[in-house]
Amino acid sequence: MSEKIMCRTVIEVLGKPREHIEEVIKGYIKKIKEDERFTVTREEFAEIKKQESELWATFAELEMEVEDIQHLISFCFDYMPSVLEILEPTKITLTDKGFSEFFNDLQAKLHGVDMVAKQVKMENDSLKMNMGKLLRNYLTILLGKNEMDIEQLRKFTGVKEDILGDYLDRLIDEKIVKMENGIYCLDSKKLVKNE
Repeated sequence: MSEKIMCRTVIEVLGKPREHIEEVIKGYIKKIKEDERFTVTREEFAEIKKQESELWATFAELEMEVEDIQHLISFCFDYMPSVLEILEPTKITLTDKGFSEFFNDLQAKLHGVDMVAKQVKMENDSLKMNMGKLLRNYLTILLGKNEMDIEQLRKFTGVKEDILGDYLDRLIDEKIVKMENGIYCLDSKKLVKNE
């Protein structure tokens, strides 16, 4: 029979606007309290503070009781606390089966995170490629009508000057655009094609 584990934990939330952060932290703690695997014995909410960025941050400190180590491990995976301190008991024994279950749970979570990261990377790569094609088309349309300097192009495209400059350099290398005295125009020697 497993013995109960008493622990202290901290759950943090960062985001904006302030009102949303307040709702999120309270909703998150409510969800933990409704989870039958955990008995919250104490909760304390910190004041919401503005960070150096435009984000707001807060945290809640909980003391809670769990039935066994497996539930505590699940809590860490499911709720991602920033701090976890076991208060009681002073020693915890894990069987070989319990240890194996821990590593299997860990591997399953890592595989899930890896799959999400790969999917996000694929989506990001696709977005970058499509945005590049869109920027290419927009620049060729703009430069097909007028000669412009980089500041004018920046105002029309909304792209930062350094990024736009790098992209224009690439179009110059491809002989789609040419530049003379800081003024960009289409290179009339090459027809622009959509890829």
